[in-house]
This record gives sequence, C-alpha cells and structure tokens, in this order.
Amino acid sequence: MVRHAGFSFSADASARRPRRAGKAVCYSHPSSPLLDHRVDNLPLWAQICAIFLLLFLSGFFSISETSMMALNRHRLKYLASQGSLRARTTQGLLAKTDQLLSVILIGNNLINTIIPVLTTSIALRTFGHNNVVLSVTTGVIAFLIIVFAEIAPKIVGATYPEKVALPASLVLAPLMRIARPLVWFVNLFANAILAALHINLKGNRDQRLSPEELRTIVLETGSFMPTKHRSILLNLFDLENISVDDVMIPRRRIEALDFDAPFDDILHQLETCYHNKLVVYQGDIDRVLGVLHVRKTLSALHNQEFERDTLRELLTEPYFVPVGTPVFQQLQYFQESGHRIAIVVDEYGELQGLVTPEDIIEELIGEFTSTIPRGAGSRGWDENGECIVPGSMPLRELNRWLKLTLPTDGPKTLNGLILETLEEIPDGDVALRIGGIYLEVMRSDDQAVRTVKIFRPSAPAKRTLR
Repeated sequence: MVRHAGFSFSADASARRPRRAGKAVCYSHPSSPLLDHRVDNLPLWAQICAIFLLLFLSGFFSISETSMMALNRHRLKYLASQGSLRARTTQGLLAKTDQLLSVILIGNNLINTIIPVLTTSIALRTFGHNNVVLSVTTGVIAFLIIVFAEIAPKIVGATYPEKVALPASLVLAPLMRIARPLVWFVNLFANAILAALHINLKGNRDQRLSPEELRTIVLETGSFMPTKHRSILLNLFDLENISVDDVMIPRRRIEALDFDAPFDDILHQLETCYHNKLVVYQGDIDRVLGVLHVRKTLSALHNQEFERDTLRELLTEPYFVPVGTPVFQQLQYFQESGHRIAIVVDEYGELQGLVTPEDIIEELIGEFTSTIPRGAGSRGWDENGECIVPGSMPLRELNRWLKLTLPTDGPKTLNGLILETLEEIPDGDVALRIGGIYLEVMRSDDQAVRTVKIFRPSAPAKRTLR
C-alpha cells in the first residue's frame, strides 16, 4: 500500500480506486464483489459469449410469453384430442396461467438484470472508469435488450403462436416444476395484491364463444372450409332470428282442395297436383277440414267406390301453429308430433300460410331441385338480365333464388315490400329501386301488386324511377 498526499493506492492494479483518508467517498463498482471476482476471472471472449447467450434466453422467455397468450385455445383443444404431446403439455401450462407467467417473468427479469452487470464489468475492465464509455455501454445494451430480447421475439410469437408455443412448452414444463418453490413465494405477494383489489382469478378461465363470435369464425375460415358447408353454417345461425312467417308458403300460393267443388274437379286436381299432401277446406280456405294424403286417396279411388264420405274419412286432423313461432321451435314440434304440414294462423284464426319441414331445411341447405315450378320467370334471369316474378313471392325465397339482397326484416313478400316503399297501391307501370335493385310493377289491381319485373343489379331499369 502506497500513501501520498492524503490518498492511498492499492498495489493491485485491478483495484486502483482513489480513497480520501478518513472519508468514505470512492468510485464503487455497481455489482457485488463476489460477482466481480468471478466475472473478472473469465476471459473476455467468454464474457461476451455469455452476454449473447443471456440475450437469447431473454428472447426465449419473451417469445414464449407472447405465443402462449396468443395461442388459439380451441385449436389447442383439437390438437390435444388428436394425441399431440406438445398440445397436452401446453394445455397443462395454460391451465395454471399465474404460475406460467411467474416463471417466464422471473426468468426474463433476472436475465435482463444480469446482462447490464456483465457489460458494465467488461467496460470497466477494458476502458476503466470512463463515464462516457459507461453511458454508451448502457445505451447499447438497452438497445440490444429492447430489440433482440423484447420487440422482435414478441412479434414473432404473436405472428406464429402455435409454431412457437408448442415446442416451448416442453422446456417451460420442467422449468415450472423446478422453480415451483420460488413461484409459490412470489405468487403469495401477487395474489395478496389481487385479492386486495377484489380481482377474481378464476372468473374468466372458461372461455365461451357467443353465436356472433362463432359466425365471425366461420366467415374467416376462407379456403379451409368448402363454400357450401360455410353457407349452411351461416344459415344455421340465421335460423335463430327468423320465425315461421319468414319460411311459410303464403296463403295465396297454397295449393288447396275445396271439399264442396264438383267431384270431377276434385279428381282432376288430385291427379295433376304437385304435392303429395293437400289442405282440404270447405267453401272458404279459413275453414280447414284436414290434410289429405294424395297417393293414398288415388289408391283408394282405384280400389273402391269413391265418394265424398270416403274422402272425408281419409282426411287427417290439421295441425295449427300461431304466427311468430320460432323456426327452431317449430322444427322440434315436427319431430315430436310426426306432422309434415303445419297451418299458420293469426290471432283471429285466419289462415296465413303453411310450413313444412322441407321449407325449414331449405333455409339451411338451399332450395331442393324438386320444387314446383314458379310460373312466370321460373327460369331465372333471361339474356337481357330481367326476371318476371309474382308479387306474392316471399322475399327470402326470391333472394335465395336470384342471389339478391332485398330487405327481409319488414314485409315478407315482394308485394308487401313494394307497397311499403310506395305507401300506396300503384295504378300503372311504376319503376323503383329498393336496396340498389331495380324493379318494375307490370300488373296490379285494387288489392295488391300481381306481377313484377326485376332487373339484374348490373342491368338497371331505364324507366323513370318513382
């Protein structure tokens, strides 16, 4: 030890620190003496390699944290059900989110604390106590930590969560078991703070998807699901919002049999009808007698003397449902009762239409090819981009048939939509536009619009719009 002018200097060159005699003012190293001694014994290249290794480990914890939190839990359940070991391991980790995050954050913060210690030691060893060098070193190591151990890994983890989280789980799972005592000790304080803030740790672990979220998932499947399958699923979600009024065959289009009609007319209608079951009424369609099975009736016609009394005996009891009945509920009624035709009536008991299971199924999978002809315009768009349809045609059926987007949240038929838009019954040819679709009233009377010409959206009407 050499003393000079009130200062003392150590003979060891690595510990040259000026000290004023009798005072504690000195330039001290920011780390502990034990760590300084062990670090100083390592070669320079080993210390630099240790820094890059720690940066890599810090990046591993960062990328694992982000990928675990961004992982699709439903996809994870599917992979686990397929027997994937990594998926089952990841599921076990995510079931203990508090412990998983504790391990990741403890490891990440310890490493990010050690890295500046090493870099400061290297800077002091190489350049001595130079404030400029220490400031530059601190800035450089902060930049490396932020970019290579935080931002870049977390972006990769958020972009490819499944590819990162599943392999990382094989490393994190044993690490969680090893660090369990430390994690338990740290979580004592964290859980106490959360409890003081009245934060429920178990309230949101069971994640459930709403129908709207499921619908969004189906829409985003893209090329992963066939278009037809995606359309069926979307239609299934729509069934929750519609009633029998939306899918029923309206009163005017019902093919029914008048029990009081001449007998020859009855026989002719039975032989030429499009349906296997007919609604039978007496005088007025609101006076429904029952439902007639056409094939059984024709068989009885050939095997015995056929009279009106025989016809009445073949009738089955009609099945009535009120307007506004939800479609899902009605489908369940069909399953339980065994009926295949339901007659829809309003609050006054007047017949509004009829609905069958096929009408409901068509809302899911589209129209059957065996549907009866629609009459005018049944071939769809012609070469001029026009189509003539009856005004009584239901809007949902029209939209499905011609791929249109006419509004269905109000009137149920095309006639009702036109009358609601015009607020009167047109007395001549009128052209109008509804929802970007051009329509022309071709024929109407004092009660309703009978025939309408629809123009394909790419071929607008050239008449004056009203």
